[in-house]
Amino acid sequence: MDYKTAGVDIEAGYKSVELMKEHIKRTTRSEVLGGIGGFAGAFDLNSIKGMEEPVLLSGTDGCGTKVKLAFLMDKHDTIGIDAVAMCVNDIACSGGEPLFFLDYIACGKNYPDKIATIVGGVAEGCVQSGAALVGGETAEHPGLMPEDEYDLAGFAVGVVDRKDLITGENIKDGDVLVGISSSGVHSNGFSLVRKVFDMTKESLDKYYDELGKTLGEALIEPTVIYVKGLKAIKDANITIKGCSHVTGGGFYENIPRMLPDGVKAVVKKDSYPIPPIFPLIKATGNIDEQMMYNTFNMGLGMVLAVDPSDVDGVIAALEAANYKAFNVGEIKSGDKCCELI
Repeated sequence: MDYKTAGVDIEAGYKSVELMKEHIKRTTRSEVLGGIGGFAGAFDLNSIKGMEEPVLLSGTDGCGTKVKLAFLMDKHDTIGIDAVAMCVNDIACSGGEPLFFLDYIACGKNYPDKIATIVGGVAEGCVQSGAALVGGETAEHPGLMPEDEYDLAGFAVGVVDRKDLITGENIKDGDVLVGISSSGVHSNGFSLVRKVFDMTKESLDKYYDELGKTLGEALIEPTVIYVKGLKAIKDANITIKGCSHVTGGGFYENIPRMLPDGVKAVVKKDSYPIPPIFPLIKATGNIDEQMMYNTFNMGLGMVLAVDPSDVDGVIAALEAANYKAFNVGEIKSGDKCCELI
């Protein structure tokens, strides 16, 4: 009896690491110390010494049951982008710059080419956010997970000067809400999506005119990473008063998280284009509108609160950074909540 007979292939693990090295190289920053394979990822913090009061920010998350879609489509090159996005977007929400990222892959069986493909997506997410991929773990769990399945999660660390921290505390009546477009469902609400549609190859390969693509292609579209957009606003010397990453819980849970007591966010539903995947989900599943806005991002992956005088500048900075942005509402006095009109 040996470890391989028990279900854990150490040699496959070695091969996975070798295959993923080229992907990891794409994410290297000058602050990264050492190579791949150490017990810890080392990151030099000398570059943040110029900050008056550097504050470390952290975020950890996974892709939820969206990984099930990757299994069914046998498409594993973008799910890593989702894992990175879910972590670094939270850091960006506080005004931070992501510094480095670590991934964790749990699998029933280590197929080196598949693992390397997943990590390739993680690396792409790191490139998009400017974070270095400094380490990770691939854990083989025979008997606990089916051989052809895996789960993916990650952890990111970022930094912000305390004076640049986005807290929402100065949001007031009369401020304006700017929404930044999502690419679709992102990585939240898939447990509901999988109940609405038959999760079969035939169903996922069905082409929809309103989508302009197959259902599977629309659903697996990776989460937008908003780091560079928020940096563009900062570089334009515009203050973001509050920022909400619209994830699980949709508008009703996430937008109020950036608000101080005494004000509410009023969002105009017709102020921006809603991606066609959402009306399709609503109609196919006969889902109540409130539930849609309480589950999905409905086309806005981030919502910012800014001074009225800064709205045009914010939208211009975002569009110059290749994001679509819209004036989607305003802040009013009232109990802390999100109101849709």
